[in-house]
Amino acid sequence: MSAHPIKERSHRPFLSEPPPVRSLTELGAYPWLVVGVACLGAFAGQVDASIVQLGLPNLEAAFDRSLNAVSWVAVAYSLSFAAVLPIYARLAEMAGRKLMYIFGFALFGLFSALCGLAPNLTWLIAFRVMQGVSGALLGANSVVILVAVAGPARRARAMGWFAAAQAIGVCAGPALGGLLLNTLSWHWIFWVTVPFAALGAMLGWLLVPVSTRLSGDMSFDWGGALLLVPGLTALMLAISKLNAWGALSFGVLGCGATAVLLVVVFIWQERRTKAPLIELGLFRSRAFSGGTVAVMLSYAMLYAMFFATSFALIRGYQETLLTAGFHLALVPVALGVVAPFSGAAAELRPRHVMLSGLVLSVGAVIWLRWSFTGNSNSMLCVMAGLVAFGAGLGLFIAPNNSATLTAAPADHAGQAGGLLNLLRAFGTATGVASASALLAWRLERATGLHESTVGADERALLDAAGDVMLLIAAFAVIAAIACSLRDRVREAKVLGEPASKAT
Repeated sequence: MSAHPIKERSHRPFLSEPPPVRSLTELGAYPWLVVGVACLGAFAGQVDASIVQLGLPNLEAAFDRSLNAVSWVAVAYSLSFAAVLPIYARLAEMAGRKLMYIFGFALFGLFSALCGLAPNLTWLIAFRVMQGVSGALLGANSVVILVAVAGPARRARAMGWFAAAQAIGVCAGPALGGLLLNTLSWHWIFWVTVPFAALGAMLGWLLVPVSTRLSGDMSFDWGGALLLVPGLTALMLAISKLNAWGALSFGVLGCGATAVLLVVVFIWQERRTKAPLIELGLFRSRAFSGGTVAVMLSYAMLYAMFFATSFALIRGYQETLLTAGFHLALVPVALGVVAPFSGAAAELRPRHVMLSGLVLSVGAVIWLRWSFTGNSNSMLCVMAGLVAFGAGLGLFIAPNNSATLTAAPADHAGQAGGLLNLLRAFGTATGVASASALLAWRLERATGLHESTVGADERALLDAAGDVMLLIAAFAVIAAIACSLRDRVREAKVLGEPASKAT
């Protein structure tokens, strides 16, 4: 199946888009101003994703709700973001990107404000769903807008700034969350992104160019859209409710079976439609298929670590929220420092760099499991483990992303990039949901407390967090196997050997 044809269209987008301010477009720095808008959205989105992790123990106590229920404050955002991202990406190809991008900023700010005003956990989760849906409007359009305005000459630098903004957002989230939770209240971890969203909407209106390259095919895959959202939701429910409902309960088995059925029907639907939401032809490449699995698992590793370590530091070590925030920030800081160097090193031996990163990550989580003693003297060991884990992911994520995109055909680059964004978000939700289920199960086995960490024995909680480290190690092993897959025919061509001799 071919990708959606994109061509210049002489008429205006489906909805009239406001042109950028002419005096600004005439500035030599105009392309970089638009890049700055895209970076602002990337920064705000990553701050929101990482800041919430530290707030989960606080929300558990504030609302007096179960651990599984509170985990959905994080899961709901990532899941809704992933579920609607390909839908928005296709609609943007048909109707234009600028208004969708502006609405994304505006709605993200609105629902961020409403999250902070939520009277109970049910409303908070509902607003987080809408926040994820609006955040996907930014995710579906930001990179395309950035690449289009930067042009080939500036593209690499623009993407570098975009990645840097994401890294800074992930790093700032835990530390900023600790400061706000320690001095104000949980409401502020949602309100803090409202000014960034308002500024982004205003600058987007003034700066982002009108859409010009739109799809020549106006058909939309409604069948795929109606199957994808409930399919991903059913799968996430099955993972997150393993402890609350029981692994062999009707609810978990029913959700699992429903997810499998919907995914199978979704694949059938995508194969027969001429304008699919997800280009399944990409998965003919073993390297691309394995790389996408590894992308998902790398983000599952990162956010499972955020989840488990937040509870370990706050409940197990009895750290203040501010101190826990700075300690948790060690992971993304180390990741951000190492990632730029890993990309250069991977140009020579990509598999060696990626596998080295995963080996370091596995060693770090085993070290952390041993270091979680609750004794203040062990905190230096915990900090060293967090730094090593972040460095390991830094060695892995960038080279794997690059290798995965390289494995996709050039004419499917846009679809491949969008699919990676979807899997990052789904990996985030998977990491939080699986870590929450395992932590709750192990804690219940040790203390009898059902779905709660409030008042739990510190030693039992740290042991449960240590078991989540083993889950992260398992993710890393599967990712290592997945990213080792290679396309024999492609490698044979590169090496100048017959395909039959390639290994």
